[in-house]
This record gives sequence, structure tokens and C-alpha cells, in this order.
Amino acid sequence: MSSNLKYLSLGILVFQTTSLVLTMRYSRTLKEEGPRYLSSTAVVVAEFLKIMACILLVYKDSKCSVRTLNRVLHDEILNKPMETLKLAIPSGIYTLQNNLLYVALSNLDAATYQVTYQLKILTTALFSVSMLGKKLGVYQWLSLVILMTGVAFVQWPSDSQELDSKELSAGSQFVGLMAVLTACFSSGFAGVYFEKILKETKQSVWIRNIQLGFFGSIFGLMGVYIYDGELVSNNGFFQGYNQLTWIVVVLQALGGLVIAAVIKYADNILKGFATSLSIILSTLISYFWLQDFVPTSVFFLGAILVIAATFLYGYDPKPSGNPTKA
Repeated sequence: MSSNLKYLSLGILVFQTTSLVLTMRYSRTLKEEGPRYLSSTAVVVAEFLKIMACILLVYKDSKCSVRTLNRVLHDEILNKPMETLKLAIPSGIYTLQNNLLYVALSNLDAATYQVTYQLKILTTALFSVSMLGKKLGVYQWLSLVILMTGVAFVQWPSDSQELDSKELSAGSQFVGLMAVLTACFSSGFAGVYFEKILKETKQSVWIRNIQLGFFGSIFGLMGVYIYDGELVSNNGFFQGYNQLTWIVVVLQALGGLVIAAVIKYADNILKGFATSLSIILSTLISYFWLQDFVPTSVFFLGAILVIAATFLYGYDPKPSGNPTKA
């Protein structure tokens, strides 16, 4: 049963990661009449959906008792204000990151975005060393060097790429690259900070996600007011929303829950396999379906290095002759 859950969670992760990147990219470049949907409002709606999903999961863990659910939410959130406030920092960073991903995919093709975003492995590793005192092995340090080399190859400019980007790109590739790099740093810090909080307390990951979603909604609404307040007042909060927009929002809300399931049921090597498969699928679909990406031999070399680094980072060689795990 646990083996089935492991592969099911990984399959859902591949589907969620690949489909989110491709649908988000398509929705931000699709030319339609009328105003385009606001990414700031999409982030807020995704946070609300995530809260609702986590409340349902807590309800299920409470044996489908409304009274038990109310008691758990009251005891774990309202009666522990300081524990709840700890989530404000990573929540604000995650909100920034979610907005940056829309910026990135408005300016980069899905394949380049997917590969470059794997730099979050590097930032997560560095923050884990500095904030959690984690020690990295030789294989992990080697994988980080390979990762940086691979991403550098992917971003390496070529004459054909420059010509294609002028014809196919919906915006500035530099803006997209800066958005991805900033998202990598925010993802690394927020992820390690969240892990630190989870290790220090005994609250369930669903309760923690409700707290994250609460603050994320507040920060997201502040962003809507500051950056898109005039547009919202003129055309409404849900301006430009269509079926594709709702698919993107649901997939984004699903992301955090899928990661939690993968952490619970799978290991790093299988998670790396899922990530690598997602990169390959995104590249193929970006080329054949979206037709906004023309791969080069340098890109393929970089992508192979990134995929290899993803596997190598999760590789955990078992010491010979010692059955106990450190």
C-alpha cells in the first residue's frame, strides 16, 4: 500500500509540476479580447483554495467531526498566536515567489524556466547548511557544481536563440531570468525556514499550511491593492478569468499539498526522478505544442547536466557493514 502511495504521489507531482508550468505559460501568452487576468488575484485565489483543501484534510483527520475540527483549529491556531505568527515570514516570501513565477513564465519559455528553476536546489542546500547546520556529502557538493554548470549552459546565448526569442518571446528574457533567480532564492530560504519550524513543533503539516495560507492571503491582497488596485476597481477582481485561468489557480493551490504528500511517502531520489521527468515533458510539449522554444545542442547538454545533478543530489550511499542509519 505504501509503495502504491509513493508512486501515486510522484505521478501526481509530475503531472502537477508539468501542467502548471505549461498552462501558466500558455495563459500568460494567449492573445484574447478584453483584459488579461491579473496574476496578483490568481495568487490570492490559490491561497484561499489551499486553505479550504487543508481544512478538509484536517476535518478528515478529525474523523469527519465538525466539533473536533473546530476544537483543533481553535487550539492549534487561535490559542497559539506566537506559533501562528512564525509563519508570517515564509508566507510573505512564498507569496512573492508565486507572483514571480507568473512574471517568469510571461517572459521565458516553459523549458528554459523549468531547467533554470532547479537552481532552487542550490539555494536550498546553502540555506540548509547555514540555518539548520546540515552537512552535505561529496556527492551533494559535486551535484551542486554540475547543477550550476548545467544552468549556465541552458542560459548560454546563441544566434538562433536570439532570433527565435525576438519572434516567439512575449517579453524580456532578462526580466524572466531575474524573476526565476529571485524565486530560487526565496524558495530556498522559505523552504528551509518552514522545515525549521516543522521540526521545532508537533503541529501537523496541514495546520501549518492553513497558517501559511492565512498570511499568504493577507499579503496577496495587499499586493493586489498596491499594484493592481486601479485595474480591480475598474474591471473587477476576476477580470479576464476563464476556464484556463481556473485550471492554473487550482494547479497552483495543489502544489503545496502534493509536495507534502511526496515528502511523506517518497524519498529524494524518486522526487528527483519526478522532477527530471517533468523537465523532459515540459521541453517536449513546449517545442511541439506551444511552439515557443527551439532547443539547441547547448541547451540539451545543460538540461542533461541539471537532470544528472538532481539525481546525484538525492543519492544516499549506504555505508558498508553498518546497518544502522545515522
